[in-house]
Amino acid sequence: MTEMIDFAPQARLVAAVAAGVTDEQLEGATPCPEYRVRHLLGHLIGLTGAFRDAARKDFGPHLDRDPGSVVPDIGPGWRADLPKLLDELVEAWRDPSAWEGMTRAGGIDLPGAVAGAVALDELVVHGWDLARATGQAYEPDAMSLGVAKALLTPEEPEQPEGGEVGAEGTGSGDSLFGAVFPVPEDASRLDRVIGLSGRDPGWTPAA
Repeated sequence: MTEMIDFAPQARLVAAVAAGVTDEQLEGATPCPEYRVRHLLGHLIGLTGAFRDAARKDFGPHLDRDPGSVVPDIGPGWRADLPKLLDELVEAWRDPSAWEGMTRAGGIDLPGAVAGAVALDELVVHGWDLARATGQAYEPDAMSLGVAKALLTPEEPEQPEGGEVGAEGTGSGDSLFGAVFPVPEDASRLDRVIGLSGRDPGWTPAA
């Protein structure tokens, strides 16, 4: 059976960061250029519900929707909605059946185990986005960072017989989700994950 991942530590961290967002910060900039803080929160609500349903194999039009097709936003009850959805996400991925077989997210069919890793990575990276946009501390647990790093690390290209790969050994230098942002060799594990996601770990709202 596929090894299961506990979403609880990362879900609690994201809930705590969201709880620390003030109403005055909702229109602030985020590391996602097209999103204000309110849009980032709306995206977190949407992806949390979608990956909860992906774990449950609760197929429907909501799992076929391209998350980039609209700019998400929050409703008046977002402060209660997000922690509730995060709790439901944790419970959904505690079911061993969530990690078996195929599921769907964002209109893409993928193995349950891959969907679980993607869901946790989304929480890690977008949790960082929210914490950085609102000036909050952010320290994901080692397991969550490990899952995100493994998912985002570019695969080494196969070396042709008698040939050589490039100096970096990663071909285009792109991760699963786009161009990698280079970080120093002594960067923290979190900064490495954020760089692999294509973000500048030094980003600030004033940048």
